[in-house]
Amino acid sequence: MQSGRAAHPRIIQGGMGVAVSGWKLAKEVASAGELGVVSGTGLSQVFAQRLQDGDADRALRRALDHFPDRNVASTILAAHFNKPRTSGRRAVRGVPMYTLSPSDDLLRLTVVATFCEVWLAKEGHDGLVGINLLEKVQLPNLASIYGAMLAGVDFVLMGAGIPREIPGALDNFALHHAASIKVSVDGATADDNVQITLDPRRLFTIAFEPLKRPKFLAIVSSDVLAEALLKRANGTIDGFVIENERAGGHNAPPRGALRLTEFGEPIYGPRDAVNLDTLRSLGLPFWLAGDQASPEHLSAAVAAGAQGIQVGTAFAFCAESGLAPHLREGILRDVANGRAELFTDPNASPAGFPFKVVRFGGTISDPDMYAMRPRLCQYGLLRQAYKRPDGSIGYRCPAEPVESYVQKGGNIEDTIGKKCLCNALMANIDLPQEQLSGYIEKPLVTAGDSIRRLGRFLHNGSLHYSARDVLEYLCGVCTPTPAVIASGS
Repeated sequence: MQSGRAAHPRIIQGGMGVAVSGWKLAKEVASAGELGVVSGTGLSQVFAQRLQDGDADRALRRALDHFPDRNVASTILAAHFNKPRTSGRRAVRGVPMYTLSPSDDLLRLTVVATFCEVWLAKEGHDGLVGINLLEKVQLPNLASIYGAMLAGVDFVLMGAGIPREIPGALDNFALHHAASIKVSVDGATADDNVQITLDPRRLFTIAFEPLKRPKFLAIVSSDVLAEALLKRANGTIDGFVIENERAGGHNAPPRGALRLTEFGEPIYGPRDAVNLDTLRSLGLPFWLAGDQASPEHLSAAVAAGAQGIQVGTAFAFCAESGLAPHLREGILRDVANGRAELFTDPNASPAGFPFKVVRFGGTISDPDMYAMRPRLCQYGLLRQAYKRPDGSIGYRCPAEPVESYVQKGGNIEDTIGKKCLCNALMANIDLPQEQLSGYIEKPLVTAGDSIRRLGRFLHNGSLHYSARDVLEYLCGVCTPTPAVIASGS
């Protein structure tokens, strides 16, 4: 690994949500000299539920002690810490869905949750820590960014859309000024300008000293999009992560008309290939992502002009990831036995992007399990705002109950095969909702094409490996960055 704190890492540990890329994983990677990344998706729900479950390792309370607005921190702790369950139900309470007009309490919770995640990832070393957010999940993003910046985040990474307004928000938040972004609304016209705004000075009472402006990396699928974003962004873009269709999670759809293989997966072609000459001509650092997890791929990426690579799947199944141990071990057992199956599902995600799914027993990738699941929307992260006939704004998700979606003006065809990723991804990290009927939410695990090669980390029948094992395989012996805070302080 790199000695000391380099300005740009060779390895970016992918930001995998919900909380698969948590602070423990990001801290391990960052302290080894590369870029550790926390996922910002759904952090307010994760943070609240872990506090409600008692914060057994005291990590969240330790981080809360460092939040600059002590009154806000105390209020949130009192509202959520160690609250008794009723009727044995495991469900997060007190965290409403985001709307265009979220309560101040929800905004503060999101800022605090993100602060704590980044603070814990940065504790005890001088390495680089980033946060990954999705343009598609717009409504919490400003609060998440500000919370991360309060904790000194070094990089903000964003994909799943065209984040042209985020660089300007970083500039504003560095001075604690209000920032706004335009919200995508189905049915809106050119005359509509629906925005959300976060004003830190209205929400908090702190010493508003200038903050470090983190570097902004846009996650894009093509050189064409990278060029367009550079022209249209309202502030500085510091680099790009170029992610191909072999990556886990959401993939960009193929360019042109959607064509499927005989197995029902999207077909990608020459138009989806990245022109590296164009990328180099932009003059900004870039990293290649999507099935890049090998020393050979790292060397090839650097030889092609890239700064390095982004790696997700290899870290998703290591011991420090947030993935529930029984899922991690079960899938790694399939890998060891040559039975790992992966499917790029063109219909699963409510976001409309192809979504890679690991076919594994006990998850809703199993058609029988999926058929048993009651359709519910409880987190609302992928809800889409839409314009009603009277001009007001509503919210709908194609994974919610079909009749509800159709009543809101949605097309019934859009609901076919849609899976509730919000509930499933919470179940992935062992925080499943338990419904009133007694149904316990099932997970839905995602991974990239490199899952089939994770066997290189499994030795002598073991189903465990570490983030350091991944880093040492990719680029040699780890050299920890200098410690700046005593671990566990």
